[in-house]
Amino acid sequence: MKRNIFIYLLLLAYCCHVNAANYSARMTKANKLYSEEHYQEADSLYQLVANQEGVSAALYYNLGNAKYKQGETAAAILNYERALKLDPNNEDILFNLEMAKQQTTDKIETLDNFFLSEWNKNIQNTFSSNGWARISILSFILSLICISLYFFMKVTSIRKAAFFSGIFTILFCIVGFVYAKRQKTAQTTHDTAIIFAPSVTGKGSPDASGTDLFLLHEGTKVKIKSQLNGWVEIQIADGNVGWIPETDIEVI
Repeated sequence: MKRNIFIYLLLLAYCCHVNAANYSARMTKANKLYSEEHYQEADSLYQLVANQEGVSAALYYNLGNAKYKQGETAAAILNYERALKLDPNNEDILFNLEMAKQQTTDKIETLDNFFLSEWNKNIQNTFSSNGWARISILSFILSLICISLYFFMKVTSIRKAAFFSGIFTILFCIVGFVYAKRQKTAQTTHDTAIIFAPSVTGKGSPDASGTDLFLLHEGTKVKIKSQLNGWVEIQIADGNVGWIPETDIEVI
């Protein structure tokens, strides 16, 4: 029985090694194709890696670059936004996303957000969900050390320092946990999309005869509020809400 388990673990380790090697080899080849300006071939290989090996922020970023070089602005924005979900504070992704957005037709003024909400969001985006989780775990371990020092040390000054440090690390542990959960929710919640139709009219109701409310163009980001019979209710950056066909968007 033990021998069978050992063989199984060896096979599992070998498969993982082979998969990692295949991923690395394909990414290297795709990156080489991109650097040689074979953007369509690089695009196809990135897509193959995504379908067979799984996705990552780097893969979405590279795929976005390949789409951008082919003039597929909406697809580039879609992949940059997907990359940003996994790595929300990556400066390269943010820069290229802004470059792609400059190629879009719609310049919608966003609603002014309360500065504390923006400040809180910026702090949250400092790290990914895994990063905040590691901070939370490390803070928890440090809090245990501080508690131990408080109960077992006899020097008053050390006990005081351990007490206040323990409070601080426990609070930081809670903050890290909350932000990790929020970042994970942001990664797994698919309530935003990119317009992929050359142009689409937002309707007042989910049917073609509905009142025309606004006009959107390819590459614009929208928030999905609800879905009904092949139509989606969307909200744009300025707060306006309308219905468009589900086939005209790609979910981030």
